[in-house]
Amino acid sequence: MNFLELMQNRYTTKKYDPSKVVSDVHIAELKEILQLSPSSINSQPWRFTFVSDKKTKTALAEASYFNANKVLDASHIVVFSVLDDISLFERQLQGNLAEAALGYYNQFLKPKKEEEIKSWMSHQVYLSLGVFLSACASMRIDSTPMEGIVSEEYASILQLDKDKPLFAVAIGYRDANDENQLSISPKLRLEYNEVIKSI
Repeated sequence: MNFLELMQNRYTTKKYDPSKVVSDVHIAELKEILQLSPSSINSQPWRFTFVSDKKTKTALAEASYFNANKVLDASHIVVFSVLDDISLFERQLQGNLAEAALGYYNQFLKPKKEEEIKSWMSHQVYLSLGVFLSACASMRIDSTPMEGIVSEEYASILQLDKDKPLFAVAIGYRDANDENQLSISPKLRLEYNEVIKSI
């Protein structure tokens, strides 16, 4: 199946089969894929936390609004966090960025207000989400991106004192009766010509 076919067949899973677990091999591959994700100027202001422990998932479910059942039933929950300390982030940049990239940060980003810098950092984490969802599709792993989480509670449960959870992704395998699967609920998108423009 080529990439276009993967995107045609991928959908956001609403109900997972709790008896099916993503293999350790696939989890290891997904971790490495996230570590290789692209970011502006190679800034990498992120942390990714993989959760399969049932007790931890139960705690996270209570901080997940309408996503609680997905958190409980999915094989794993992957929490995408952004560094929440700009000084720490800048020390990380100093040790890892090429001189030109560091110059760009210092000239164009560092002078901005703190909330603007943090917004830019968060945008980088969202880039990794696209990579991750596509990787899951390529492995025939179902996934559900979830912004419906209580960030502060997630941080406390996962002991993320320097990171701010932005969203989570449930991964696993769909329940046979998942009503969101394409055979029951066809994919809805805006018309091609409404979103694609050629010049």
